[in-house]
Amino acid sequence: MKLINIVGLAILAQSASAHYIWYNLIAGSTTSQAAVRKPLNNSPVQSVTSGDITCNVNPSPATETVSVAAGSTIGFQLDNTIYHQGPAAIYLGKAPSTAATWDGSGANWFKIAEWGATFNPFAFTDYNANQLTTTIPTSTPPGEYLVRIEQIGLHVAGAPQWYISCAQVKITGSGTGNPAKVSIPGYVPATDPGLTVNIYNPVPTAYKVPGPAVWRG
Repeated sequence: MKLINIVGLAILAQSASAHYIWYNLIAGSTTSQAAVRKPLNNSPVQSVTSGDITCNVNPSPATETVSVAAGSTIGFQLDNTIYHQGPAAIYLGKAPSTAATWDGSGANWFKIAEWGATFNPFAFTDYNANQLTTTIPTSTPPGEYLVRIEQIGLHVAGAPQWYISCAQVKITGSGTGNPAKVSIPGYVPATDPGLTVNIYNPVPTAYKVPGPAVWRG
């Protein structure tokens, strides 16, 4: 076999094995796989305008909605480590009724955390992580939500890949905040510079995570 073919197969094998799934919800001091709408496989979503960008491609139904207090930790664990360079973010989406019956449609989403880049040398701060967590803003209104995590692989210039999961939570507390909300899809255009950037040539000297600003209450 020619060397170029061997190298090509090795790259393909590495790419396939390096995909990952956000499979476990972290909510306060507890974890739950049952609350996660788990993706059926580790293939990424590749279109930011597709309905699959909300909670991934036909994820399995969650069987639990976890209660967690505003001000507590929220996040996800991976079945691997983040192998592809790119940003990440966590969103909350307020369900019109119950989290279990909501498909994520409508302008109900707001961002509560993001992981961007550092420079000299250039790298993304989530690289090699096996979990990402943040704090639910204390002013988040109580109710049932979908919590959504995304990590965007930018390792192929011009062809971003989204690794996404959603989980069902019931946020408790007495918050009265009113964050600006977006729809997913619709929260990021395909032409966003944070998606079209070539992270290799030239190496970026600035980077903005796609999507709305982070709301901290």
